[in-house]
Amino acid sequence: MQDREELIQPQTETSPSNNSSPKKRFNFLQLWNMNVGFLGIQFGWGLQMANMSAIFEYLGADAHQIPILWIAAPLTGLIVQPIIGNLSDYTWGPLGRRRPYFLVGAIFSSIALVLMPTVGALWMAVALLWILDTCANISMTPFRAFVGDLLPKNQRTWGFALQSLMVGIGSVSASALPWILNHVFSVEPLQTASHQIPLTVELSFYIGAVVFLGTVVWTVVSTPENPPKNLEVFEKMQERRGGLSNSLRETWIAIRQMPPTMQQLAWVQFFTWLGVFCFFLYFPPAVAWNIFGATDQHSELYSLGIEWAGICFAVYNGVCVGFSFLLPHLVRWTNRKIVHSVCLLCGGVGLISLIAIHNQYLLLAAMVGVGIAWSSILAMPYAMLIGAIPPQRMGIYMGIFNFFIVLPEILASLGFGWVMKHLLDNNRLEAVVLGGACFAIAAILTLFVTTPTAREATDRETEQEKAVEAETPAQVI
Repeated sequence: MQDREELIQPQTETSPSNNSSPKKRFNFLQLWNMNVGFLGIQFGWGLQMANMSAIFEYLGADAHQIPILWIAAPLTGLIVQPIIGNLSDYTWGPLGRRRPYFLVGAIFSSIALVLMPTVGALWMAVALLWILDTCANISMTPFRAFVGDLLPKNQRTWGFALQSLMVGIGSVSASALPWILNHVFSVEPLQTASHQIPLTVELSFYIGAVVFLGTVVWTVVSTPENPPKNLEVFEKMQERRGGLSNSLRETWIAIRQMPPTMQQLAWVQFFTWLGVFCFFLYFPPAVAWNIFGATDQHSELYSLGIEWAGICFAVYNGVCVGFSFLLPHLVRWTNRKIVHSVCLLCGGVGLISLIAIHNQYLLLAAMVGVGIAWSSILAMPYAMLIGAIPPQRMGIYMGIFNFFIVLPEILASLGFGWVMKHLLDNNRLEAVVLGGACFAIAAILTLFVTTPTAREATDRETEQEKAVEAETPAQVI
């Protein structure tokens, strides 16, 4: 099988950008430094996912309004990710290819995190969410390609698994932080008429800004990128394919030339992230209203429920951290498709089981399945995709691949409010359970994905490299 062949590759391999120089193997510290910026990015996402729905409700939003208020996240991803992906493919400067985007996005994301908990009106929170999501996408999009650029094939599963580890660490810390500030450091979740967002949430966002920027700077400083072998050829390609207008044209060309594996994974991603979006949107309020029995978003029970939802987020992300180390071994014993399908099914069972749970502590057991699924969601689709796309256009294809994350989220943002109001009677817990059903559908679809063999992937890279060297981009498919 392709996965087993990849795991027994020699310790060096030809770089897509340099067909005479082998890619070196990285030790664990180097892999850690390469990915630690992803921890900070996910710390920012974790704060957003665990707290934004509650912030909207604190500021007066109703349950059926929440999806449309969240549209910033998927819509900015749809626009920003392919453009940034293509720009980073054809950028080279003092900071390299991908790292300038990490840094710029981190600076502006940190500013948005500092401002978010100080808002006093719903429209201000929505506007800041647009800014935060745009800048976080600028940082995050090149990170997948960054790992693909630097690592040899036989370390890519480990590289993406370590990204899942960073996601877990960042999200665990971010999700549990308001609870820790309250119960360990005795910071009261105070609310007043003029300051509606709890102090524990406010301090968490300030800490998140420091973590986001600090970890990204660490990766930028500690992990150099390899320059193009032939800078003259690269600059010609940059002139032809770089820039905003060329990025839009290249995105359209790349979509038309999308590899079959990517087309099949698109359906897996669509249902996976439809489920993820239902979970992120409604799980914290569902815990507060359905499990803790809150009757008002300004009550103590509501605050305690939101804090406990943060603990649940921390638990599933903690499971994600531990399970990330198992993923490469499970792939060796089976293959990526089977591993991903089983993991998604575990997540589906975990979310669907919530319909029968009425005790806050039993929620933690359900989060185990969600954590297993989350670990695989953040690694396996990318590991399956990486061998099927042209290596010198990795950034733009990674950006396009994220279409299949944001399109279901846009669909949910535009239409799920109607579902909540007219079909689910604003029952937030039923919306989360529906997300579990989407996970189960994605698990079935995963089994029908076909991935290239190791030999096919090598031959494809050779053909792509010859096309680039010959400066015939029209032949690059």
